Amino acid sequence: MRIAILGTRGIPNNYGGFEQFAEYLGIGLADAGHEVYVYCGSDHPFREKIYRGVNLIHITNPEKRTGTWGQFIYDLLCILDSRSRKFDLIYQLGYTSSSVWGRLLPGRALVLTNMDGLEWKRTKYSPKVRRFLRYAERLAVKTSDHLVADSVGIQAYIRETYGSDSKYIPYGTNLFEAPDPAVLSRYGLESYRYSMLIARMEPENNISTILEGVKRSESPDPFLVIGSTENRYGAELVKNFSGDKRIRFLGSEYEMTILNNLRYHAKLYFHGHSVGGTNPSLLEAIGSQAMVCAHQNQFNWHILGEDALYFETPGDVTAILDTPISQETRCAFRKKNLDKVKTLYLWPNIVSQYENYFEGLLASGSDSKR
Repeated sequence: MRIAILGTRGIPNNYGGFEQFAEYLGIGLADAGHEVYVYCGSDHPFREKIYRGVNLIHITNPEKRTGTWGQFIYDLLCILDSRSRKFDLIYQLGYTSSSVWGRLLPGRALVLTNMDGLEWKRTKYSPKVRRFLRYAERLAVKTSDHLVADSVGIQAYIRETYGSDSKYIPYGTNLFEAPDPAVLSRYGLESYRYSMLIARMEPENNISTILEGVKRSESPDPFLVIGSTENRYGAELVKNFSGDKRIRFLGSEYEMTILNNLRYHAKLYFHGHSVGGTNPSLLEAIGSQAMVCAHQNQFNWHILGEDALYFETPGDVTAILDTPISQETRCAFRKKNLDKVKTLYLWPNIVSQYENYFEGLLASGSDSKR
């Protein structure tokens, strides 16, 4: 198959969830013998034309100069470039700034769209922008030949809202089975004597709720915040919580060995995401055997079930931090979540599901409905 992946800033990942997903899926499909292309922004630091068997197409990305509008221009340029490439299948990751150009997608290629989370629920957006995102969501459903949902919650939402079917395939992750306590020394940490979170600094990730709970707690342990604080919300968090010496803002970190070790050795790993589907950082957390405390919502519950702690308010966070966790409970949660990873979420399994799905669509002669 000749496959294109659109909708990311490019690979190797140095940004976020969709970039990581594109990297693992692209490499997996290339290793299976398919011809895979990933569109990358012109400002991506990796400038080679091939990365681990995946062809990279660098397209002008004016976002840094123009702001949000640059995302729309970048997606338009990617779509226009795809028209001359003779792809069998185009897989779009998300729709926020691309679905308005949906009618320009090449007619001969099957177009699939990963519907991501409920973007229009993100509180960082103004009411006007949220109305546009609902519109963009509708356009994505209309201009795609097939839809992919990364959680059963999103799959149900698409069916109930649009009467459309979608293919459920979750994100993947790897197992982390070689912890190295030496990694902690660079941060001055001790195993099970700190807690942490990893997230983009956005309101719907409930970071303020978590940190307010930390601030109220009596726990003397450090609390690590990993993620860039360069946006407005991140700056507000630093202003409001850096006075608490336990709370350490560490900025971005993409080295997986470091992240896995920090998650593995943490007393608690807090996951506050509330509007997405199967968030990759949550799968990474259970794959690294973290003790997870998650925001109570259908997306997180679908992954974790009873094998985690849950919070909704700062008071919940405080109570959890101030309550000792037995080794028996920790071991039980770890084992059950690891069993889920091995059964459902390992990357080879996810890549295989995509390969079978893509091949099935093309073999069946599924025609473009656009």
